[in-house]
Amino acid sequence: MSAEAADREAATSSRPCTPPQTSWFEFVLEEALLEQHLQKPSPDPPPVQLIVQFLEQASKPSVNEQNQVQPPPDNKRNRILKLLALKVAAHLKWDLDVLEKSLSVPVLNMLLNELLCISKVPPGTKHVDVDLSSLPPTTAMAILLYNRWAIRTIVQSSFPVKQVKPGPPQLNVMNHIQQEKELTENILKVLKEQAADSILVLEGALKLNKDLYVHTISTLDLLAMEPGMVNGETESSTAGLKISAEEIQCQVCYDLGAIYFQQGSTNAAVHEKAKEKFFKTKELIAKNGSSSLHFTIDEERLAGYCQACEVLTSSSDDASQQATPYSKIHSCMKSGKYQDLVKIFLEDNLTLSLPEQFRQSVLRELFQKAQQGNDALDEVCFKVCVCNTICDVLQDRIIDIQFCQLFLKPSKEKIDFLLEVCSGSINLENASEELKRRMAAFLKNLCLGMEDLQFVFMISSHELFIKLLKDDERKLLIDQMRKRSPRINLCTKPVTSFYDIPASASVNIGQLEHQLILSVDPWRIRQILIELHGMTSERQFWTISNKWEVPNVYGNVILGIKDSLTRDLVYILMAKGFHCCAIKDFVHAKQLFAACLELVTEFSPKLRQVMLNEMLLLDIYTHEAGAGASGERPPSDLISRVRGYLEMRVPDIPLRQVIAEECVAFLLNWCENEYLTMQVPLPLVQTNPYVKLGQLLAATCKELPGPKESRRTAKDLWEVVVQICSVSNQHKRGNDRRVSLIKHRESTLGIMYRSELLSFIKKLREPLVLTTILSLFVKLHNVREDIVNDIAAEHISIWPSSIPNLQSVDFEAVAVTVKELVSYALTINANNHFWLIIQADIYFATNQYSAALHYYLQAGAVCSDFFNKMVPPDVYTDQVIKRMIKCCSLLNCHTQVAILCQFLREVDYKTAFKALQEQNSHDAMDSYYEYIWDVTILEYLTYLHHKRGETDKRQIAIKAIGQTELNASNPEEVLQLAAQRRKKKFLQAMAKLYF
Repeated sequence: MSAEAADREAATSSRPCTPPQTSWFEFVLEEALLEQHLQKPSPDPPPVQLIVQFLEQASKPSVNEQNQVQPPPDNKRNRILKLLALKVAAHLKWDLDVLEKSLSVPVLNMLLNELLCISKVPPGTKHVDVDLSSLPPTTAMAILLYNRWAIRTIVQSSFPVKQVKPGPPQLNVMNHIQQEKELTENILKVLKEQAADSILVLEGALKLNKDLYVHTISTLDLLAMEPGMVNGETESSTAGLKISAEEIQCQVCYDLGAIYFQQGSTNAAVHEKAKEKFFKTKELIAKNGSSSLHFTIDEERLAGYCQACEVLTSSSDDASQQATPYSKIHSCMKSGKYQDLVKIFLEDNLTLSLPEQFRQSVLRELFQKAQQGNDALDEVCFKVCVCNTICDVLQDRIIDIQFCQLFLKPSKEKIDFLLEVCSGSINLENASEELKRRMAAFLKNLCLGMEDLQFVFMISSHELFIKLLKDDERKLLIDQMRKRSPRINLCTKPVTSFYDIPASASVNIGQLEHQLILSVDPWRIRQILIELHGMTSERQFWTISNKWEVPNVYGNVILGIKDSLTRDLVYILMAKGFHCCAIKDFVHAKQLFAACLELVTEFSPKLRQVMLNEMLLLDIYTHEAGAGASGERPPSDLISRVRGYLEMRVPDIPLRQVIAEECVAFLLNWCENEYLTMQVPLPLVQTNPYVKLGQLLAATCKELPGPKESRRTAKDLWEVVVQICSVSNQHKRGNDRRVSLIKHRESTLGIMYRSELLSFIKKLREPLVLTTILSLFVKLHNVREDIVNDIAAEHISIWPSSIPNLQSVDFEAVAVTVKELVSYALTINANNHFWLIIQADIYFATNQYSAALHYYLQAGAVCSDFFNKMVPPDVYTDQVIKRMIKCCSLLNCHTQVAILCQFLREVDYKTAFKALQEQNSHDAMDSYYEYIWDVTILEYLTYLHHKRGETDKRQIAIKAIGQTELNASNPEEVLQLAAQRRKKKFLQAMAKLYF
């Protein structure tokens, strides 16, 4: 017998005897095979998936005699399984890179917690409170490993992950994936909460300055023995695999640097700490060599981190900033020195040190800034794009589409710069023949693609072109051009006299008019108009563009200005300002309106007030699109100006109705209900319909919720809206002498048209105001006599229950208005469950049952954290549940009907039994039985399947009944908990089907 075999026999005989069970025998055999495999001198490590198998077997819950689920028992079998998992990790030398690639977050969390447990770390102890220097080396190393993994996991979770394309939907698989995802999210949440403590633990480890030891297979075997057999060996300083202090510091510095770098996205000062840690890591690797490390570090990634930290932590005047092109480019982008940026790209075309992806990312950032309104960057974008294109040409890459788009309309300046870049990017004396050939091919193809011959001559006569192309190649190019344009006699010299031809007066006027149309600079517009009026006094230049429009109420006043130059200037400034407002370019709009205000102040008090009113409207738009969108209240002076406009009594001032409309909506959105209710002058309420409507809305919202006697304003608002939605009737006698009734839908008996009311409501954002007006229209919709399905809404009880003259109300228009209002309200807040219920009721009333179920489920999901909490009873009322039941029934999902019948306050057994009798069901049928908690329904299912001879389905129903938590003898709390858990799982499963 060999020594190795004798050792194995001795080890096996030392184990206590176990019962001869098949599963236990297989387990012991697997352990022996694993030990042999670990001791084989094979370079291949054991499969990491063994860790998953061992830990899954050890963490399986048990079921007692009462069929109750119990946590995994702490018996010898499970302890050995956990020990085997630790042995596999020990064989891999606890390399986190390998473990993280192969194990999920929950499994690795379980493994490291077992390591902490076996290393004698007291459970529940905060690692930050433990003095590492006073602990045994293996215990300190276990704490370090856990906290390093915690930090690495937090960093890894911040990176984007490519979503795996899902296969066919399978409920059990989806549930398993969802459970693992929820478990991972919970672990990450805890790790992020403890991140500060983990950082402190690792910072403390840097001060240890002593070697530590990590558990090996032999030390784990010693720990698994009886306490009296260890003899303190695992507590000594020599047990386990030695990790030197320098190696520990190297790895800890790298991990700390990574977490500091990640935190730097919200706190720039932390980048300094990251830089310090990364450069310390770099020093330690240079000192000790990367080959000596037990835990490898990706040196390319480390170099990238170091370079990024240098850029992010350098100041604009830092001398070291000029060390790399990246630092220079970062400085230029930050300070706006774009010409220097172009020089850097041009210089790099010779060295080709910048990666293609980096060049493209800089160009994308420039394009984004240019699209945000910085017109000065258009030229910079073109120049950087040209530099990138020539770089692509020299490296034999495909030319980017952006270059082709920018060269659709070439100009002399563009061609000059392109030739400058080509000349500066290639050194003809030292360049290889391949580079010369690529550049020559590019220039030749550029000539062939141009239609303007003058630009072709500019390129073909350039010194670089002549040097790169041989005589016969140039002649061939001329022949190709001649074939394309046979009537043109080409020469190789540029026609310089073409640029000296003087333009006629009509050409100059056309060019200036073109500039006038494009410009949004007030002073440039004024200068162009002065030049145009100096050339001709016969033209009215405010008419040259049909896009220039001002409201008719202002047009008559402006066209009454006698001086033609002033008239053109005022009209164009105002028209361009309105256009900028329409496209939400509020910065240029304010500049144009301010220039117009300054101009009209000198001669027209009427136009001055007009411009003040328009600038008020512009300030409202600017605030609502900017700070107001994030919930910031408007400044007090803006609110005062809005009030001042509404109270203004200046005669003969042309007013636009939209300004009053926006002012009232602005006050309602910012809850200025006190002013609208109590302080608005009475004449203003009587003359301005929007102010009256705003006052009634503000008063109604102010009284919610209130006693019935305080709902007088609600009744007033109801009457106003009913009048708006009423139509006038006319009687007409036909040829047969009969009287016919004609409804005029565009006429109105109210203070405004319905379309005007709808337009006004769509300017509101305050949830309470929207809910109030929405509930009013829902009530008005429900008052209709022939209505079958009512729509539910919040605060619906405050409105009157009847209308004296039902025939006068245009209920079709009311139904359309309800749909438009709820759609608009959901764009303001898609998670308002009351609005979602209204949308669902609308779909239900129009027989769109699948869409109705979608919104009923969405309403429940948003107010219960995706059904992890109980849905409030005022959301899932009996009416809502009954409508969900009807939807499922009409969609032939009969098992879902039976389950939903349990949700009612009194279980509807009649509907449930009738649904279960249906054999043509489109849902998952028996796979839904686990969601039924009503024993009566389960017993009926058992009887039904027995009657039909469906043995398999009957067994599933019996299994569902046999669960101990459904036992009628259980306390009420247990039964309610069982019902709630099944409700949650069923609704989540339904949501996955209908979302």
